[in-house]
Amino acid sequence: MSLITIIWSMSASACLTVAGINLLVWCRDRRAWANLLFSLTATSTAAFALCELWMMHAGTPAEFTTVLKLGHVAVWLLVVSLVGFVRLYLKAGRPWLAWMVCGLRTLALILNFLVGQNLNYLEITRLRHIKFLGESVQIAEGVPNPWMLVGQLSLLALLIFATDATVTAWRRGDLHRALTVGGIAVFFSLVSACQAVLVFWGIVRMPIVASLSFVGMVAVMGYELGSEMLRAAQLDRKLQVSEAGLHEIEERMRLAVEAVGFGIWIRDFVHDEVWATDNWRALFGFSKTDRLEFGNILQRLHPEDRDAFRLVLEKATEGAGSYEAEYRIVLPSGEVRWVGSRGRVVFDASGRAILIRGISQDITERKRAEEETQNLRREIAHVGRVTMMGQLASALAHEINQPLGAILRNAEAAELFLHNASPDLDEIGAILADIRKDDQRAGDVIDRMRGLLKRQNLDKRPVQVGELIGEVVALVRSDAAARHVKLEVAVADPMPPVFGDPVHLQQVLLNLIVNGMDALDDAQREGRRISVTAALEGPQAVEIAVSDSGRGIPADKLTDIFDPFFTTKPKGLGMGLCISRTIIEAHHGRLWAENPKEGGAAFRFTLPIEEKDASP
Repeated sequence: MSLITIIWSMSASACLTVAGINLLVWCRDRRAWANLLFSLTATSTAAFALCELWMMHAGTPAEFTTVLKLGHVAVWLLVVSLVGFVRLYLKAGRPWLAWMVCGLRTLALILNFLVGQNLNYLEITRLRHIKFLGESVQIAEGVPNPWMLVGQLSLLALLIFATDATVTAWRRGDLHRALTVGGIAVFFSLVSACQAVLVFWGIVRMPIVASLSFVGMVAVMGYELGSEMLRAAQLDRKLQVSEAGLHEIEERMRLAVEAVGFGIWIRDFVHDEVWATDNWRALFGFSKTDRLEFGNILQRLHPEDRDAFRLVLEKATEGAGSYEAEYRIVLPSGEVRWVGSRGRVVFDASGRAILIRGISQDITERKRAEEETQNLRREIAHVGRVTMMGQLASALAHEINQPLGAILRNAEAAELFLHNASPDLDEIGAILADIRKDDQRAGDVIDRMRGLLKRQNLDKRPVQVGELIGEVVALVRSDAAARHVKLEVAVADPMPPVFGDPVHLQQVLLNLIVNGMDALDDAQREGRRISVTAALEGPQAVEIAVSDSGRGIPADKLTDIFDPFFTTKPKGLGMGLCISRTIIEAHHGRLWAENPKEGGAAFRFTLPIEEKDASP
C-alpha cells in the first residue's frame, strides 16, 4: 500500500472516529448542538479526504470530473457546519457574516452542477502524471471556470467570519477557546484557501491536498472538545461526591432542626408547589400524605391574623427578601396554637421571586407565659397603687378638706350677705366664683386619685415633663408641709415631651417622693428637703431625679432595694420600687439608685423622647 493511501485513509478514519464520538455525545444530550455540528465537520473532512485520494488515482478526465464535483458537496457541508460550530462554541461571530458564508458556499454548490463540468473547470482536457511523496499521482489540466471565484469568495468570507469570532472571544477574556478554536479555524482556512487558488488557477502543479489542513483543524478542535468532556466527567464525579456530602449535611440539619422543634417549609412559585418537613406538617395539623397548597395553609391561620401574614409575605416577595411573623393557627380539632415563623425569598436574575424558604416553631407556651407575666404585672401594679393610696389617704383627705372648708366658709359668708336688706351682689358673685374654683380643685384631686386606683394597661402618649412633675408635687405638697419637708423642683428649659403613660409615670414619681419623705422622718426639721430635677440625657432621653437630704441608702442594700418584698420600712410591703422599675422598663427606660457625694439618696430614671414601642 502506498504512502499517500495510508496517510489519506488514516486521516479519513481519524476524522470519522472523532465524528462518531461527538455524535454519541449529541445523542446523549440533545442540547449539545456544538458537538453535532463538529461531528458533521469531521465527517465532511473525511469525505473530502477520500475524494482527494480518489482524484489522485483517477484513470480518466471524466472520472476526475465526477469526483471533483462530489468533492464540492463535502466542502459545502464542511463550511456550513464549521460556521455553525464556531458560532455556537465561541458564542461569537456576526450573524450576517455567517449567513453570507453559507449563502456564497450554497451558490457555489449550485453552480458546481450547472456551469461547465464542475465549479473549477469548464472542461478537463487531460490528466497529467506528477511525482508526489515518491508516488505518481494524477492532476487535471483544462479550462478554468470563472465561476470558481464564487467558491473562493466563500472561503475568503469564512476566513473573515472566523477572524471576527476569534477577536470577539479574545476581547471578552475567553483566550483559550479563542486560540484553540478560532485561531486554528483561521489558520487552516487560510492554508486551504491559498492551496486551492494556486492549484485551480494553474499557478502551482500539485494535487489537491486541502483536506490535510482541515484534518489538522479537526484534530486540534477534537482535542479541545475531548478535554472539555474529560473536565465535565471529572466535575461530574466531584459533584457526585459533593452531593453525597450534601445529603449527609442535609440529613444532619434535618435532625438538628427536628431536635429543636422547628419545621421547614418551601414554596416554589414557578411550579406552584409547597414542600414541608414532618415537623411542620404536624405543627399545622397536616398528615404526611396531605397535598400542601398555599391556599389550604392560609385557611389554617386564625381569621384575625390571615390578612396580616399574607401582607408580610407579599412585602417579602416584592423586594424585602425576608419575613418574620407571629400568628395563630386553628387546627381541625379547634385547638389554637401560636406559631413564630421567619424565612427568606430567592429571586432570579430579573428580580422575580422564584422560591421562599421558611422555618416555623410552636411558641404557644411562650405566648401564654408572656400573657401571664403581663397579667401579673398589672395585678402587682394595681396592688402597689392601692397600697400607696392607703399611705397617702391622710394627705388626700387634707387636700380635699381644704377646698371643702373654703366652700363652706364662702357659703356662710354669702348667706350673711343675703340677710342684708340691700345685699352687695358683686361681692356675692365673687364669693360664688370662689366656690366654683374650690369645687373644681376638689374634683381634680379626686380625678387624680381615681386614675391611680384604676386598673389599666399602658396608654402611651406625649407627656410634658414639667406638667407631670407639677401634678405630682401638687398632690403631695400638703403632706410635705405637714411633715415639714421642703419640696424643690428644677426642670430644664426647653424640655421636649417624653413618650409614656402619664398615670403610671405619676405613680413612679409619687412613690419615689413619698419614699424620700419617709426617709426624712428621723432627720432634723430644718434640713428636710426633697429635690425633683429633670434634664436631657443625650439626644433621645430625659433623666428625672428625686433626691433627699437624709442618711442615704446603706451600701450593702443598694443592689437589693429593687427586689420584690424587700423593704426597710416597718409597715412597708417592699413592692413600690419593684413596681416602679417594672413600669420604667416597660417604657424602655432605666431606674437606679445612688448615694450622692453631698449626702442623702437619689433615685434616677430615664424616659425616651421619641416613640419606640406603642404596645404595653
